[in-house]
Amino acid sequence: MPDWIPSPADLRDHQGMWELAQVNIARLRAPLDDPTLADFVAALDPVNALADAAPGFRWRLQTEDGNATAIRAFSWEVGASAGIIVNMSVWDSIESLANFVFAGPHRDVLRRRREWFETMREAYAALWWVPAGQRPTTAQAEQRVRRLRRQGPTAHAFTLREPFPPPGSDPDLAAPPDRRADWTCPA
Repeated sequence: MPDWIPSPADLRDHQGMWELAQVNIARLRAPLDDPTLADFVAALDPVNALADAAPGFRWRLQTEDGNATAIRAFSWEVGASAGIIVNMSVWDSIESLANFVFAGPHRDVLRRRREWFETMREAYAALWWVPAGQRPTTAQAEQRVRRLRRQGPTAHAFTLREPFPPPGSDPDLAAPPDRRADWTCPA
């Protein structure tokens, strides 16, 4: 693990003060009810159930009836695609999120993403720190993705490849990320 990423001991004074928000979007190659997306749609509930039970998981965006695919946001990103899928969640740490994203059934879904989603040349995922218990809105998520696209990774909006520590952490830990920090992003 790169030495600039805060360890649990480094964050002792900030533990419980901050949680990690993440958003990722994808342009659908076809409508959700199209047979070409059947495997993706079939994986949604099982993978979401695993996320809900994962260590460090705090919350995910969904409708009152538990449907995350019905969320409408990022309309400026749709283009000529069949629509946008929005995934937004909150975790207790970068490590917790990375451990879920790049393992098990979720990793299996990631490996097949090109079958279901258009390739996006610009940033399609953003992370940022929120006060513990705060739940981000889609408007905030849109703003973070736009900022990441304009400025690259900063403490305001960053990526798993180039993470930033929570606010108030040792300033030395917020140095520009080590480009070898692929421990969180093996895919």
